[in-house]
Amino acid sequence: MPDVWWARPVDPSSAPQLVALLDAHERTRLAAFRRPVDQARYLAAHALTRLLLGARLDADPAGIALDRTCRCGKPHGKPRLATGTAPAFSLTHSGDFVGVALSDDGPVGLDVEEVRALSDLDRLAEHALSPVERTRPPADARAFLTIWTRKEALLKATGEGLASPMDAITLGPTGAVEAWADGPGAAWVVDLEAGPDHPAALAGLGAAAPQVRVHDGATLLR
Repeated sequence: MPDVWWARPVDPSSAPQLVALLDAHERTRLAAFRRPVDQARYLAAHALTRLLLGARLDADPAGIALDRTCRCGKPHGKPRLATGTAPAFSLTHSGDFVGVALSDDGPVGLDVEEVRALSDLDRLAEHALSPVERTRPPADARAFLTIWTRKEALLKATGEGLASPMDAITLGPTGAVEAWADGPGAAWVVDLEAGPDHPAALAGLGAAAPQVRVHDGATLLR
């Protein structure tokens, strides 16, 4: 049964103990963000991931080794434990929330999006919706972002992320995968809500969607 934790961004200047949990790669990425809000999201998501993995593995969160090797060979792929052991995990952040999912039953993908005005909605729909989906009535920003979270969660679960085309996936109105060209086979999606105006989704591989346990991660970051 997968678990999901939600928390708020954390200003790095107010939480040196969380910055100390990050490895050299993560600290470099953190420092590269110019906007404080982006730094706060990044820190909260990655520190929460390390705290959860440390608790699950009974290990020092700062000492957990992660492998980020992409299929291209560069270190910008989906992070995973360098030891290759369970649990699988996925992290996400947008707007006022960050999230982390852990699963002992295979890979998962988690995504959240802040509902906002989308001036380029038509272009985004052309990129994200399959030919079948584009024949349906047009979605407003919230409905489109709900579809986006479902598809990005699915792509994260495969490890491909946005390197794989979203428009290859056709979803039903409730999020069920109806077709996936060159996809991994059976896959499930569970809709979540990180908070007001923050639709989210968790996805994994297999025929049946599991029950998802949702937790408050804020106390872990204090």
